[in-house]
Amino acid sequence: MGFGQGLSGLNAASQELDIIGNNIANSGTVGFKSASASFADVYANSKVGLGVQVASVNQRFTVGTISGTGGQFDMAIDGAKGMFRMQDPSGNILYTRNGQFFADKDNYIVNAQGQRLTGYAVSGTDLIPIKVPVGNIDPRATSEITTKTNLDANAPVIDPAVTFDPADPDSFTHSLPMSVYDSLGNAHQFIQYFAKREGDEVSGQSTWQVYYRLDGKALAAPDMPTDGATTMSFDSSGRLVSGSAVDIRIASPGGAASPAAALNMTLNYDNSTQFGGAFSPNFTQNGFATGEYAGLSIAADGAIVANYTNDETQLMGYIALADFNNLQGLQPAGGNAWIETGASGQPILGRPGSNSLATIKGQAVEESNVDMSQELVKMIIAQRTYQANAQTIKTQDQVLQTLITMR
Repeated sequence: MGFGQGLSGLNAASQELDIIGNNIANSGTVGFKSASASFADVYANSKVGLGVQVASVNQRFTVGTISGTGGQFDMAIDGAKGMFRMQDPSGNILYTRNGQFFADKDNYIVNAQGQRLTGYAVSGTDLIPIKVPVGNIDPRATSEITTKTNLDANAPVIDPAVTFDPADPDSFTHSLPMSVYDSLGNAHQFIQYFAKREGDEVSGQSTWQVYYRLDGKALAAPDMPTDGATTMSFDSSGRLVSGSAVDIRIASPGGAASPAAALNMTLNYDNSTQFGGAFSPNFTQNGFATGEYAGLSIAADGAIVANYTNDETQLMGYIALADFNNLQGLQPAGGNAWIETGASGQPILGRPGSNSLATIKGQAVEESNVDMSQELVKMIIAQRTYQANAQTIKTQDQVLQTLITMR
């Protein structure tokens, strides 16, 4: 019977060496999780055991070192909870920690096995394969201009007899040029001219008039609510008390050559002041021209953001992560991936950072969690175990030989 115990020990030690060898072989595999063998003794209605068996092979799902790669599609799961959800060409769902991705010929984000990374659309909860955006971002027509500026209280008053003329600097006090955009993304030069008028000593109010030009053309009724100008009034403390907003409509900003939609803009002068200081304009406008796709970036919460050559960004969706109640219940499927089983339970899905899931680190990958020093020590122990079991077989052979030669 001693031969059986020794043989089982040889088999168990051999399997452990196989596991250790596989760990060492995959020490450079991105997202690889090392494994270890669990052993159990064997009994069959006998006081003396029948040997040993490999009860299970357990994988260690600890987090590997995060290292930067610079690859725009590379991602690392920065935490223990979470796996990328992948879809193979047959529609099967797999899970992996390997975040080495690239764009295929159909612009899907895939791994080396051709499995597509899945995630959420900007709106909705359905899981879909993630695509790299192509083409240009749609332009946005300017609809709002916010101008927060200080108008110099010490500036001289413009003579009422002088008619405003943008070519005559004596007919206005300050000018503020900017670019605005129509529905086709064409840029137009929009200039505001501020002209200081006589104030009212009784009320303590100061008055400014603002004139407008679009591509050098004057704006008048019906595009303007008044005849080409709006009036701003300030109190004795330099605070704006009227004229904080004006609506402008240009029916055909591009003309016949580029027939864009009517340009409707609201100018907001809230928080503008008239203090005894230099003219200091600050403005924002919400329009932009079209831009070509330039690259992709991944935020910590899994947001997929497309970057364009016009310095605009567009949210394309979110990465989906999955976690399981029993990671040991997952079945290895090769290619550094696992599949769901009844023992693992159903996946707990969500965006990175939600449902206790880990966050994402872009342009980085998670390295293998194999500890080489630990594996080499385990290999020495397994080797000695193998030798010891071989010695028990040798000893049993000697005992049997002695019994056979007895007379």
